[in-house]
Order: sequence, then C-alpha cells, then structure tokens
Amino acid sequence: MGSQSDAGSTGARATSGVVSRRSPLPVAETVDRLASAIRAAGAKLFVVVDHSGEAQRVGMALRDTKLLVFGNPAGGTPAMVASPLAALDLPLKVLVWMDDDGAVWMSYLDAGWLATRHDLATELAAPLSAVDRLTAQVAAR
Repeated sequence: MGSQSDAGSTGARATSGVVSRRSPLPVAETVDRLASAIRAAGAKLFVVVDHSGEAQRVGMALRDTKLLVFGNPAGGTPAMVASPLAALDLPLKVLVWMDDDGAVWMSYLDAGWLATRHDLATELAAPLSAVDRLTAQVAAR
C-alpha cells in the first residue's frame, strides 16, 4: 500500500492513490478518535459504515472494517464545480480496518492523486489533504 508513515499492512494489496497510516488503537477507538477529530476540524461526519457489522448481520465474516464518510462543503464543492466527476470520490473517506496480523490501519485516497485524477488546481485540491492531518492526529496518540 502507498503509505506516508507506515508500510507493510498484510491482507491488502498495494493500490495506486491509496495511503495507509497505522493506528496505535483498536478499530473502535480509532473510529471514535477520527470522528472527534473530524468534528473538531469543523467538518461534518456524514456516516460511519460498519462493513464488518453488516457482514455479520447476514451471517458472513469480515475483518473489523469501518468506513467514515465526511467533509466540508466549503472545501469540496469548488472541486466538484471544477470537475463534476470529483463527486465520485467526495466526500472524503477513511477506511479503518484490521489487517491479517491484527494491526489497525487508516486508509484513504491521496490528495495529490485525487488532484491529478480530476485535474484540479492546487488551491482546489488543498482541502482534500485534510485527511492527512486528521489521520496523523490519531496516529500520534
């Protein structure tokens, strides 16, 4: 996986444009800390999708996996005005998941990759890097 500060997650293949940062916390606590950091940054947490919980509900097994979907319309809307298909990648998302060795990861789309993918000017792409700061806050705890 492409990673800024950590490497070597097991159970996922490397994917272009995806950053994975290790969390020192269990999945549930990582989700709670991310949710708090998102709100403190003035963004809106739209939803937390409990993929593993939903899998269990239908009798299937899935490693502990939760997706946080969040954003700030003031930051994301200009990107979608400039490139309507950016709405496929926005709002921002962080996947919190446990790998095969029990390590917890926060994975998300790299802001630079998103900017290139949607041909966004630097000033339009800048708000998309908020996810880097938020995951760094959780990783530092």
